[in-house]
Order: sequence, then C-alpha cells, then structure tokens
Amino acid sequence: MNTTDITLSPEHLLERLAWRYATKQFDRERKIDGPTWHALEEALRLSPSGGGLQPWKFVVVADPAVRERLVPASYGQTQVRDASHLVVFTVKTAFGEADVDAHVQKTATVRGIPAGSLAGFRHMLVGGIVNAKDPATRLGWAARQSYLALGTLLTGAALLGVDAAPMEGFDPARYDAILGLKEKGLTSTVICALGYRMDTDPYAALPKVRFDHDDVFLHV
Repeated sequence: MNTTDITLSPEHLLERLAWRYATKQFDRERKIDGPTWHALEEALRLSPSGGGLQPWKFVVVADPAVRERLVPASYGQTQVRDASHLVVFTVKTAFGEADVDAHVQKTATVRGIPAGSLAGFRHMLVGGIVNAKDPATRLGWAARQSYLALGTLLTGAALLGVDAAPMEGFDPARYDAILGLKEKGLTSTVICALGYRMDTDPYAALPKVRFDHDDVFLHV
C-alpha cells in the first residue's frame, strides 16, 4: 500500500489511543449499534495469531441473566453486567493436528490452491506447535494468541469511539462452568466489556499514566 492511501493520520491514531481507558462505569442505557458491533466482531475475526491458526472462539454474552451471574465470578466488577456488550475470549483446550488440518484446508480453499501444496506448511505447524509442546505449554501458547485478539479489539474500539474494559480479574473456572465452555472443549482466558462511559466515571478524566519513551524502548 502506498503511504498516500493511508486514511488515518499518525496524530489521529495517538489521539484515539490516548482517549481510551479501562472504563469503570458504563452507561447501561446506551448500546453499541449494529454496524459498529459488526465491525468490532470482524476486527476480532481479522486478528493475527501464530501460524494464522486462530485457536480461539469469542463468546459474546448477551443474555442479561447470564451476565448477572457472571458478576460474582468477576469479583463484583459490574462492568460485565452494565456494558453494552461482553466478550469472553476462549481458547481450545486440546488444540491438535485436526485444528492444523482445518486451517490448512481453509487456506487452500480461500487461495484456490491444492491442499497438498501446503504439506510443508502443515509439517512446520504440527512440528513446531502440536508436537513440540506438551498440553499445558500448548494451552499457554493458545492463551497468548487470545491477547493478540484483545489488542486488536481494544484498538478498533478506540478508533470507533467505543469504550472498553479489558479484565483479567475474573474466575476462569466459574466462567467456564456458567457458560458451559468445558463441554465445548474451551476455556476462558480474558474478558472485555464494551459500551459507552458514564459522564460520572471519575477515571475518564484522570491523566493516563505511562512510563516515558526512553524508559520503555531500546533501539538496537
């Protein structure tokens, strides 16, 4: 892409990222409209992952009764109930060769090439991710991929003017039980509530606290 095709200026990007914060109080009456939410779901679907393997499912919890049950499993954090939307990031607990084969076949279909031509690619993925890692290490790898998707969602939300609260402060085992994830071969890794901030949220006006540029960058 030629740089003249970029429609978002560096200044605008930094402005939107400075605008976002981990929202504590959501406006329960204001909902994310359909087209905006569709764009955010598509942003999640387009997220990068190791080998392009996408070892995840994104659970969008809409049922108010279920979300109310999730509040105690979130240590009382009411964002999971009050936000317009709640996404639970989950990963496959037994990611294996069948998942690699599904990705290889999808790649062949989308790109219009024989699946056999991807034998080397398949061998690399099976050898480097499935066979080279024990189940616990493989699950940790999958969990890290879900954080790549979380970053995509947070950036997309900020660009669209949607507030978000990424949260690790929840009980994954209780979430898995409430949402029936174990039966689906999934486990929760991180959650994100999305919607629009309340004007009364005191955290919205606080300066963003980040270390200085030279404290966090090393140029080699």
